[in-house]
Amino acid sequence: MKSGSIIFSSIVVALLGYQTALSQTPVELFNRGNDYYRAGKYVEAAAQYQEIIDQGMVSAEVYFDLGNAYYRQGKIAQAILAYERAQRLKPGDADIAHNLRLVSFKTIDRIDPVPELFIIQWMRAYAAFIPFQTAMSALMVGWIVVFISLAGVYVVRSAAIVRILRWSVLAAIVVLLSAGGTIAIHSTLFLGNDQGIVTVSVVTAKSSPDEQSINAFVVHEGLKVKMSDTLGDWVKITLADGKVGWIHIQQCERI
Repeated sequence: MKSGSIIFSSIVVALLGYQTALSQTPVELFNRGNDYYRAGKYVEAAAQYQEIIDQGMVSAEVYFDLGNAYYRQGKIAQAILAYERAQRLKPGDADIAHNLRLVSFKTIDRIDPVPELFIIQWMRAYAAFIPFQTAMSALMVGWIVVFISLAGVYVVRSAAIVRILRWSVLAAIVVLLSAGGTIAIHSTLFLGNDQGIVTVSVVTAKSSPDEQSINAFVVHEGLKVKMSDTLGDWVKITLADGKVGWIHIQQCERI
């Protein structure tokens, strides 16, 4: 009877603990993760940040801190993956870019990329100057001004005010076009799902999706690649210098 009571009590405690864990808010998880990080408990900190992401509360700040926790553990590929995801959400952030460069020095592969076209370089500079969030805010404000100004044109009787409202509509349209173009540039450069990070220590890419095919090249963890065609559990990757090969899809994770 006594042992049965102990087992029952253990089950109750476990269920209560599980319920408490489920009731944790992202803010509580984030604060606990920061406490773990400051205490040097990087594994526990990463678990808290990952729980926030698993709950669907994705942000550049959470991915950034997750990358820091992985970096402290020496998990280079996971750190790069987290920083890359943070950078997609906040492309112009200097701290994210700095940490991404810092952890990239830990990788083995040094691949000279194919020079980008001038228009791509210009788009990257423009995207870094005007963040995605700024463009989204401008888009929302532009639509609000358009609707309010158009409504005012049909309500207000003063010719002078109507003239101002019409100019406001034109200015808002210019803002909308600029914001829309900026969002399109960000989407083209950063929001695609065709890039990934090699997540295993050493990978031998094949010339075709077949273990018996010729070895194409060898890459190491943390390398950023372009992922394209998939066939079974194989995925085609392209390196920055244009080399193409096939690896198992479990050896690479999309950003």
